[in-house]
Amino acid sequence: MLRLACAGMLCMLADGVAAAEYRAGADDYREHLRRLQPGDRLLLAPGDYLQGLPLHHLSGQAGEPIVIEAADPAAPPRFIARPRANTVSLINVRHLVVRHLVLDGRNLPVDAVKAEGHSRYADFITLEHLHIHDHAASQQNVGISTKCPAYGWVVRNNRIERVGTGMYFGDSDGSDPFVGGLIEGNHVSATLGYNLQIKHQTGRTPEYAGRHDTLIRHNVFSKQDTTPGPLARPNVLLGHVPVSGPGSEDRYLVYGNLFLHNPSEALLQAEGRVAVYDNVFINGGGDAIRIQPHNDVPREMMIFSNTVLASGTGIQVRQREGTAYRQRVVMNLIAAATPILGGEAAHNLSLAYQHDLLPVAPARLTQRLLARGQAGPHAPAPLMHELAAYPDWQRSSRPGAHMTSALLPAPNAATP
Repeated sequence: MLRLACAGMLCMLADGVAAAEYRAGADDYREHLRRLQPGDRLLLAPGDYLQGLPLHHLSGQAGEPIVIEAADPAAPPRFIARPRANTVSLINVRHLVVRHLVLDGRNLPVDAVKAEGHSRYADFITLEHLHIHDHAASQQNVGISTKCPAYGWVVRNNRIERVGTGMYFGDSDGSDPFVGGLIEGNHVSATLGYNLQIKHQTGRTPEYAGRHDTLIRHNVFSKQDTTPGPLARPNVLLGHVPVSGPGSEDRYLVYGNLFLHNPSEALLQAEGRVAVYDNVFINGGGDAIRIQPHNDVPREMMIFSNTVLASGTGIQVRQREGTAYRQRVVMNLIAAATPILGGEAAHNLSLAYQHDLLPVAPARLTQRLLARGQAGPHAPAPLMHELAAYPDWQRSSRPGAHMTSALLPAPNAATP
């Protein structure tokens, strides 16, 4: 529905229903929370907020979310953690937008944003332009976490640093699926454990049936400043989708991201159904991409058009014997001690590890590596046509996108 007119704090919607715009500060904001209706906005004044942000039993509607945000994005309100309570607490909510807030953990053992475990659902939640920091009392303290079924989340343009785990979606036993998410434009660094983990899924309830891809794009995942220790974890770990029934055809599409350094683990570990393309992986301390069984097995994997610089293995695929799924590794530029181990590898350019290129700006790394390598065979036209079906491939400026020009089909190349 479209707004027709606004006057004062009321905005008239197309069907005649009034949406309200409230302004509040640290002393009175909680009084407004329970009255919020679809289309309403709560604008928060600058200042320190000490009583958290409990968002419980609130529902906007499609196209009319409830919005809670800074009145002035240049002066965001700061929510300071308090003992025994997660700062932004979500229980039974739909169609909410929370943006332009600072969440200061003060290293208390709480989470910054959490869809609570006793919630029945938390659907269509948008978290934008949050600065989440200092939630690092332990690895168990998370910047953004879901512990209930969560569908249609958008996590965009957030800065998450000095936390136990950056983002953790799902539950350790595979219940409470995270479905159809969009994770983009975030900068996650200095985490004790994962920058991002999406847990495996044991099943899907009927309301989340159908195929839903989760997109992870244009993020920076960095453990560059992490000290090796007992909490070693990959930067990103992706568990499997349901192995059968509803949701079993879901995929993770991981593209246009920058993965930076990990002193103890790989930059990306995954199983299930995943496409990994147009990313840059840089690890001076070990491996880059590790595809391996975790709670299930790698299923359909397509790893293509990535730039990899790693002192260990560039791309490793480990699969249990007797499985019929394909893990394809094509059209990657890899400079590593061991460029590729396992998988169906074709049309890649492999170089020895280039230690002196670690300081090179990631945006220039691909061209610097190409200048040192010898061009391999061009990718056949049918493969290029197949890859063109993946969202956004070769359509925008991304970390690894420009490397593919070296692998395009040769002019007048015969089609096999």
